[in-house]
Amino acid sequence: MQKKDLKETWEKQKERLKQKFAALTDTDVLFLEGKKEEMMVKLQLKLGKTRQELNQIINGL
Repeated sequence: MQKKDLKETWEKQKERLKQKFAALTDTDVLFLEGKKEEMMVKLQLKLGKTRQELNQIINGL
């Protein structure tokens, strides 16, 4: 997948994620290159989900 395609896909997914979990902010779902792990940990802590649960939620969007 091209970098542009990945960014477009994430833009759609993050909007759906914010709709599903109203407590999430733009900062919580900010995907910076090389910082995916940091973002995932932040989401895990904020939502109280395991890594596996979080991956299932994101893949199901």
